[in-house]
Amino acid sequence: MRDGLCHIACYFANIRAFAPFHLAIIHRLQPMSKTIVLTGITTTGTPHLGNYVGAIRPAIEASQDHNVLPFYFLADYHALIKCQESERVSQSTLEIAATWLALGLDTENAVFYRQSDVPEIAELSWMLSCVTAKGLMNRAHAYKAAVQANEEGGEADPDKGVTMGLFNYPILMAADILLFNAHKVPVGKDQIQHIEMARDIGGRFNHIYGEHFNIPAAVVNEDTATLCGLDGRKMSKSYDNTIPLFLPEKPFRKLIMKIKTNSLEPGVPKDPDTCTLFGIYKAFATKDEAAAVRKRYEDGIAWGEMKQFLFEYLNEHLLTARERYEALLQSPDKIEEILAEGAEKARSHSVPFMKKIRNSVGIRGLTRK
Repeated sequence: MRDGLCHIACYFANIRAFAPFHLAIIHRLQPMSKTIVLTGITTTGTPHLGNYVGAIRPAIEASQDHNVLPFYFLADYHALIKCQESERVSQSTLEIAATWLALGLDTENAVFYRQSDVPEIAELSWMLSCVTAKGLMNRAHAYKAAVQANEEGGEADPDKGVTMGLFNYPILMAADILLFNAHKVPVGKDQIQHIEMARDIGGRFNHIYGEHFNIPAAVVNEDTATLCGLDGRKMSKSYDNTIPLFLPEKPFRKLIMKIKTNSLEPGVPKDPDTCTLFGIYKAFATKDEAAAVRKRYEDGIAWGEMKQFLFEYLNEHLLTARERYEALLQSPDKIEEILAEGAEKARSHSVPFMKKIRNSVGIRGLTRK
């Protein structure tokens, strides 16, 4: 994948045979010199251009850095908090996995797995919940926002519609992170609080039961691009203004043409820094390419011309990856093999680690040897 293979069959021909736990895998997962980085993506939708430049592309690049041990997972347990549509969660899992693989995720170096395939995550989540103060969860942004919305809407019950999944979300996220003793967790600014909570929860557990967990650090890349969507707001499923990453050409062009612009006529100079079209282009282009298009804005490029240019540029940029993605969607059994292998690698760490955790809390055999 890193060498830009054009045919997905070539990639799958190199997949290692599925094997039981063995010491070679455990040794590879625990090199002391490597920084452990962990990232999850919730399986509730189709990956879009904003996901790619904001999270997926940096993660793909990190997966190819052999000084880093990346853990990347499909957060299907987290998806259940927001979505009770089983087919949507399942389809999203397929699409997101295919996206990461099509874009060149190095599964030889990275541990790529489905959250629900590692049962130790849910077990640790329960143990962490037993040392986590309810008052800490009361301060979680998502819970506070739900309560505020109810109060502003005149609801008698401020907790109306709030599930325990939503309330306990930060604990499950803490389990995701602490189980693999992640050193760094790349997040957006809106997720920093959850990393702070994971630090608090891990520290509390360590205080009670002894030193088990690294205290993770949030990593916020200020240079990561944030794309605007069709309506000029941040590209987000919440606003229904996204441009799916691997749409076929015709619907892809149609969405590009729908991007909102102002009413300035052709020939009138335009400000690229306030333009959604230029923002998307700049996230994919080189510095020299962006500078050339900035000059075209100064010269008064027409909006229709810029939209067509953007479509052609992105379509060419994504063409090979789109072909790999479409091939992967037709081979879900192959994706399943890769995820199963990733889960095996993840569990070569989580199984022995949870044995130590169980022992520390007193869940152990009655006879010690």
